[in-house]
Amino acid sequence: MIPTNVENAAWGNYEFTDGQGHGSRTYVQFFPPGNTYTNLTSQFKGLSGWASSYRVISNARQLDGPFNITGGLLQEVDVATIPLFQFAIFYNLELEICPAPNMTVTGRVHSNSDIYQNPGATLTYQSAVTVAGDIKTGPVPGDPSHLGKDNGKVVYKTPGQDGTGTKIDQLTLPISKGGSDPNTVYEILNPTPPGGDTDAAVGVQRYYNKADIIIKVTDSGIFASSGALNLAATKVDVGSFVTASTNKFYNGREGKGVNVIDIDVSKFRTWADNKSSSGGGSDLWTLYGREPNSIYVIDQRKVPAGTEQGVRVVNGSQLPNGGLTVATPDPIYVQGDFNTKDSTGTSSGSNTAHTKPASLVADAVTVLSNNWKDGDNASKNYNAATSTTVNAAFLAGIVKTTSSSYSGGVENFPRFLENWGGDTLTYNGSMVVMFPSRYATGYWGSSSYYTPPNRAWAFDLNFLQLGKLPPCTPSVRKLKRGQWTTIAAAVP
Repeated sequence: MIPTNVENAAWGNYEFTDGQGHGSRTYVQFFPPGNTYTNLTSQFKGLSGWASSYRVISNARQLDGPFNITGGLLQEVDVATIPLFQFAIFYNLELEICPAPNMTVTGRVHSNSDIYQNPGATLTYQSAVTVAGDIKTGPVPGDPSHLGKDNGKVVYKTPGQDGTGTKIDQLTLPISKGGSDPNTVYEILNPTPPGGDTDAAVGVQRYYNKADIIIKVTDSGIFASSGALNLAATKVDVGSFVTASTNKFYNGREGKGVNVIDIDVSKFRTWADNKSSSGGGSDLWTLYGREPNSIYVIDQRKVPAGTEQGVRVVNGSQLPNGGLTVATPDPIYVQGDFNTKDSTGTSSGSNTAHTKPASLVADAVTVLSNNWKDGDNASKNYNAATSTTVNAAFLAGIVKTTSSSYSGGVENFPRFLENWGGDTLTYNGSMVVMFPSRYATGYWGSSSYYTPPNRAWAFDLNFLQLGKLPPCTPSVRKLKRGQWTTIAAAVP
């Protein structure tokens, strides 16, 4: 690639060569070993990623200059590709964190915009905080629920960090255009459009194209197939673990009934781990050489008035051996303990030794406790919750702060619909916000539909290991440019 007079008429007065005898080119050298998964340094110390190095060389000669001189320039470029779920908290939007009680964040934090922090007690960051914008004390201007600075304090445990954090450029998805634009990024939730992707890089990032199983629910029934690997050519029967209902329960935040698609994880585990010659997931074992570990769900039913779509995972205390990612463009609900045990034991608290890699990816994520009962919530919410544990990465949207309502902040990024007073949500994972929600758009605190849980939250340290990242984990890219260096031009 070279500059052209389409970009600026001045470039028409120059000739560009790559120093290798080729006109209208720039020379790019790739240094092996490339795409090595390794510990990163500098601003990303403590994270791992794929590191690649390149050298860029260009010769330029001014065609209408008084002298026939060719100049040479060299720049070395390092590219780091970082799995998103290595961050305890990652916001592609403004990050608001305004907890009333003490809150400790145990992993890396990053915002591609500004960070607004307004704690009522002590907010402690145990790991580094990076920000593309600024860190600001107090609420987002116009936030009606926080009219001024609260009396809490913020503590940074990383040496050298203070109230300004570490300023870095945005960390973007590897999409050719709009890698941090929320509207473009939202496309990773959507299926491929009928005409195909005009930007192939967007298609690569779609969960629809990454998932092992595609489940479509229509007014005619439930249909499932393999994923993009063989263009959905392998049809599978998922009737043993997928059911679809209309107006099954009520969402008090949305003020709507939910037409839920239920995925029984316990039954799916039996189905997915079956690699015998027939039945269950055996055809997908043949296709993938392993058990299927990722599901994409799309609801194409007509939506009754006053209701909205939703996907729910239930009976999920033990996952398949290869872990599980469930993705959908609809809101997602996780009911009861999720990913708390394996065949050798049970994890508790922040110990995740007996969990599997897992993520839930959706328009919004709502946690329903072990005591949730659909019948008690047919037309209202606010039943009594009981303590519940969820171990999974969450990637979803939020309803941004306006002059009418606070977003709820990080402390309310997982949504709730019950009376949790005195009960605890134990959560180990990674919280990633990439876009505003498009479907679950009810405001936080819009009515008395819940009370918050005690929060025993921690970053899942398993996610720092490549083999323990959730299936289909997306990555962000950071390009680090070296200094330009003037070199002797190579003239053919």
